[in-house]
This record gives sequence, C-alpha cells and structure tokens, in this order.
Amino acid sequence: MVGSLTIVGLGPGEAHWLTPAAQAALDAASDLVGYGPYLDRIPARAGQTKHGSDNRVEIARAEHALRLAAEGRTVAVVSGGDPGVFAMAAAVFEALEAGDPAWRALTITVEPGITAMLAAAAKVGAPLGGDFCAISLSDNLKPWEVVTMRLEAALAADFVIALYNPISKARPWQLGAALELAAQHRPAETPVIFARAVGRPDENLRVLPLSQAVAAAASADMATLVMIGASSTRLIERPGQAAIVYTPRSVTKSPCATSQGRT
Repeated sequence: MVGSLTIVGLGPGEAHWLTPAAQAALDAASDLVGYGPYLDRIPARAGQTKHGSDNRVEIARAEHALRLAAEGRTVAVVSGGDPGVFAMAAAVFEALEAGDPAWRALTITVEPGITAMLAAAAKVGAPLGGDFCAISLSDNLKPWEVVTMRLEAALAADFVIALYNPISKARPWQLGAALELAAQHRPAETPVIFARAVGRPDENLRVLPLSQAVAAAASADMATLVMIGASSTRLIERPGQAAIVYTPRSVTKSPCATSQGRT
C-alpha cells in the first residue's frame, strides 16, 4: 500500500492564518511529523500520531516521514510559516532525491503558508511594495562568507532585505555584523523592522532607524524577523498611532546613486 506525504505550512502564529487547504491536510493525516514546538500548535486528535524531533535534524525528520508514507500512512510534515521558505519542503525533497528510489512513487504535495516576512510586512504597512529578497543569516548550512557575499549583492542592488534566522545563542553576532554592513550602503534613517512572534500573544513590533538598529540587534532572537528597508523605503508618522512603513513601487534613482561609499 502506498501512502502520501503533504508538507504543510502552519503560518506564523494564530490559527486564523492557517489556510483551509493546510487545515484539511492536517485533519486527514494519520501521522504528523515536525519540530516539537510546531506540533504543539496542532490540537491532538484521536487516532493521529505525532512524531516530534529537535530543530537541527531536518533531513532525518524528512526521511522518517518518507518511510512512514511508504508504509501506507497519510503523513503531514509541518513547518512554521511557509514550508518552502527556509523550511521543511526543501529538506523533504533533498531526502527524496538521495533516498530510497521507491519513495519517488509517493504522492507528495506542498500546502503553502504565510511566511514571516509577509506577516511582518502586513503588520507595519507595505515595506515589500518594491523589489525585495530574503536571506537566512544562519551559517549552519552554508559558510558565513556566502551569507556576506549575498548581503553585499542585495545591498548594492538596493533591495528591501528580510533577514530570517537572525540570531541565536550559538550565533550571537551575525545580525549585528549584517546591520553594520547595511549601514555602509543605506542612509542612517533607513527603517529597520524588528518583528518578533508575529501573530502570537507575545508579538512585538519595533521600527528603528538603521543608525539605532545595530545597538538593538542583541534584543532579537530566532522568533524575530528583521527587515532592512531600501533607500526608497518611507515612514509615515501618524498622531496617536503606529507609523506606517512602505516602499514605493516606482524607482527614480539607480542603486549606485543611493549607495553610500560604494561604486
């Protein structure tokens, strides 16, 4: 008997951000596989088995899910946010490519979710209104030199940059280094968004000028999404309300003209 595997995006927080298709996949699953805290967000259901694991065993988790599906089970692999953005979809396909050839006969689908940068952007306005990119600051799976190279390129091209996995106990300095690098390319008043636990009860949103962001880096954690504005990103102050951050869709200057001290 051949089972199926669905990779499900849980979104960033509250259940109302979970898509109906993702909820249907969770309801239909005989087995739920994922990082323990993500599984804890899913209410227990009779007849359904949860397989929790640590955060740094993505490939082993994916292989376990594929083996369960090959046994004929209906498996849902869960990710926070969107499973295709620095998450479990790539891990499952990496395990599929390198694993048992019989796994390729499985029905495998991906159900998207709201990724952190979209949730954070919606909370503060429209900072992703122009061109943007996403970069993970984790150097667990790639050298820091690669991270730096990509940051340099994105800053020189004047993208809005969403920084995932900005800081952890094992990696306490990378976010500060990234923001210092940004300060070499962007004006001091460039808005920087610190969006922690968006959509959850402990949500915290701050918008700081780049000149203050480096000092604030230590307050971030792995639940924080950091977004660096482009040179064109604007702040609209409102009396008695949070400021709105947006990036116009139009571009009137070349990146070279807006970069500081770079050619």
